[in-house]
Amino acid sequence: MHLNQSAAMRQRVLDQANRIDTSGFYNLLTGPQLLDQVAALVPVHRERAFPPTETLAMFMTQALSADGRCRQVVDAAAVARVIAGLPPYSTNTSAYCQARARLPLPMITTLTRDTGGLVTDGAPAGWHWQNRRVR
Repeated sequence: MHLNQSAAMRQRVLDQANRIDTSGFYNLLTGPQLLDQVAALVPVHRERAFPPTETLAMFMTQALSADGRCRQVVDAAAVARVIAGLPPYSTNTSAYCQARARLPLPMITTLTRDTGGLVTDGAPAGWHWQNRRVR
């Protein structure tokens, strides 16, 4: 591969990782506002490639992405992992889909609602739902 092609490919991978960033949701889920609630809702689990909190952050990102595919969020997580200096893991979507299926529904609904509330609280006042009139 030519040096310019390699640099261009590396830039495309970095651009993709920046477009799909699960770290924002992960940071909210593990931040001070939700940490106790997350700890109470996370099921007992073995350490796997996709622990429940990371899986939920990925699922929320996937649900809000324009593409909505598992492949997109798994690839982005794999790239972010390598960029962070962690060992790479397979980009096969099977492990993520199985981890997502293991998430308890109460954990998904409660933490998604509460995370959405935190995001809404940080939005400009004109964007809040309660400030809009129904026509």
